[in-house]
Amino acid sequence: MKKPLLAALGALVITGTGLAAPAVAATAPSPGTVAAAKAPATVQAVTFAGTVSLSNCSGSVVRLPDSEDDDPALVMSNGHCLETGFPAAGEVIVDQASSRTFGLLNSAGTRVATLRASKIAYATMTDTDVSLYQLTTTYGQIKSSYGISALTLNDTHPVAGTAITVVSGYWKRTYACAVDGFAYRLKEGEWTWKDSVRYTSACQTIGGTSGSPVINNATGEVVAVNNTGNEDGGRCTDNNPCEVDESGNVTVRAGINYGQETHQIPACFGLDSKLDLSASGCVLPKP
Repeated sequence: MKKPLLAALGALVITGTGLAAPAVAATAPSPGTVAAAKAPATVQAVTFAGTVSLSNCSGSVVRLPDSEDDDPALVMSNGHCLETGFPAAGEVIVDQASSRTFGLLNSAGTRVATLRASKIAYATMTDTDVSLYQLTTTYGQIKSSYGISALTLNDTHPVAGTAITVVSGYWKRTYACAVDGFAYRLKEGEWTWKDSVRYTSACQTIGGTSGSPVINNATGEVVAVNNTGNEDGGRCTDNNPCEVDESGNVTVRAGINYGQETHQIPACFGLDSKLDLSASGCVLPKP
């Protein structure tokens, strides 16, 4: 996992599960810089609008294909980016009170507002690595006040070869590459994720990019949430996830990074951004 930086206890870097922790200042890019040197021309359409910075990670304001302007807005990040720490394997969190704040960015990466959560609607590190916060503001209020629209979650499975951009609100930096393929199972330490998106090697995401939306360059829609990478060539250990196929064969891809698909999320939310894990088609893990 791309390790998050916890603000508490002296802002120590937590090294566990390839989760993206902000890199130290000596090696990390300066906030405000955009690294897109390898990006194709079409990436110019992908901006920071709708992304957010967390205290330790990245994220984005997301809406479902059927969301309405008066629905409470949702912010998506990783389960391992929760202010309460990493959920254990098998743990699912729903409707937990939270007053966490998020810095809303405009297209240039400038912070234009502070958004506040009312609760953690859903979070887990089982099968996927995602957190969804419900905000105290609606999509319409964010649009009218700041001129920023939420990013839409695509509700279909991503396709190999698709040009994508990982957009980090924490670093205000983008990473452009393509979907290389999919890992049947991605195992890292005690956690296992299903059908993960594998990036081509051009997306060299770093600490602090955890929770970044992975955007389809052609549609502008979110197809995954960035969460981990194999840092040192280790096998299935913290910071070094491995791929496991249907037959149990293990493949280690040193230096390759991954995201978790998000197409399954819309089926689990209904009117007014209400979570319904019993809804038809909802396959997210349940408590």
